Amino acid sequence: MSQAKHLLESKGSAIFSIAPDAPVLEAIKLMAEHRVGALLVMREGSLIGVLSERDYARKVILQGRSSSHTSVSDIMSDNPLTVGPDTDVFDCMRLCTDSRIRHLPVVHDGVVVGVISIGDLVKAVIDAQAEQIEHLERYITG
Repeated sequence: MSQAKHLLESKGSAIFSIAPDAPVLEAIKLMAEHRVGALLVMREGSLIGVLSERDYARKVILQGRSSSHTSVSDIMSDNPLTVGPDTDVFDCMRLCTDSRIRHLPVVHDGVVVGVISIGDLVKAVIDAQAEQIEHLERYITG
């Protein structure tokens, strides 16, 4: 099975981030612009949190807060779980499922090298299973 680094090689390693003191409205606009469901929250190049659409819905909308007057640091999920580039896709999937998260930063030597989503992981598992089925069918009909 492939590893996190293989997913990043195929999907790209673009990282979309925002500063912790930025207003949430700016973060939501950035997510919409890049068509992503989460942003990494970075301070001076270091990962300090993740801000997701779920954070926004639960901590701004449902609490009646103002998107333009609430800072990212007030609603972000801090101490985010991360994986290394060599982490197996199944281990990433297990971590996301068990922790109920959808976005997983990939960190190498303290530097964020990309982000994989639960959608990326599901696609990788489906592709691997399809390849295995094809291989078994060729073996049987062989």
